[in-house]
Amino acid sequence: MSEQILSTRPDAPSGASHRALRVVLAGPRGFCAGVDRAIRVVEEAIRRYGAPVYVRHEIVHNRTVVEELEAKGAIFVEELDEVPADGHVVFSAHGVPKTVPAEAERRNLLYLDATCPLVSKVHREAERHYADGGPDSRHILMIGHAGHPEVIGTMGQLPPGAVTLINDADEARSVQPADPARLAFITQTTLSVDDTAEIVDILRTRFPLIEGPKREDICYATTNRQEAVKAIAPECDLVIVIGSPNSSNSQRLREVAERSGTKRALLVPKLSALDWSVLDGVETLGITAGASAPEALVQEMVTELSNRYALKIEERTVKEENVTFRLPAPLG
Repeated sequence: MSEQILSTRPDAPSGASHRALRVVLAGPRGFCAGVDRAIRVVEEAIRRYGAPVYVRHEIVHNRTVVEELEAKGAIFVEELDEVPADGHVVFSAHGVPKTVPAEAERRNLLYLDATCPLVSKVHREAERHYADGGPDSRHILMIGHAGHPEVIGTMGQLPPGAVTLINDADEARSVQPADPARLAFITQTTLSVDDTAEIVDILRTRFPLIEGPKREDICYATTNRQEAVKAIAPECDLVIVIGSPNSSNSQRLREVAERSGTKRALLVPKLSALDWSVLDGVETLGITAGASAPEALVQEMVTELSNRYALKIEERTVKEENVTFRLPAPLG
């Protein structure tokens, strides 16, 4: 843990407070290896093939990242019919149903798959449990959030009806599979660790023969960032999670902070969206960032805080991360 004192600067805005504010920065925070890889895929594609490069769906759920890539020559689309015949297209880090690369191949589009390798691992698990619908096939219960691109992509690896989505504990208690003896479960990679554990316990109690993943599906980055928030939340009057509203892992960080003892937790996309009145009466502020949020957004907020308060900054790191992923062919 490191500690730093930053006093209010002479150029602080008119009316700025000179009171002390303790800021605890959770670590790890911000970009994970899968997000970093996905962004590099788009940047390298633009460098190699020239602009524009089309990206199906937001490459990661963060508007700042999207806007920076747009400035470099990326064009974001929702479906492949928006990509011209000679276009280059990148699939987002969340993964896509099998119908998407099949359609790209039918149209002879050059496509690059930026799906996070840890999401791809879940895809392979689903295929293994399904076993081509043969005698060893198991019906799959996917723990995840309806409508999230990762869930759509994972369920789209298998034929319709092969996967049932379990959104929460209530659905885990009520699901009625056709053959309780032949089940398996997989999970979205960005869920609340505690919520998922509760759901898995319910499923294992109801269906003792259910098979699970050989290794945890919730990714290392999601787990580490939630553990970091748990470590700082009890001593914070307010925790700010920097991340986009459509970012699952960022939303889960806010929920974890609330459950872990902070008086209040807010999801803030970037500095310009912060209502400064929320800091009234706050003596200790916790800050973290979702796995798709750039560290630059954290530093921008800390810099502006230093304009307004006499800061005492602490870095609180619960685990060091050194994971990297190679770029996909043909970029790697």
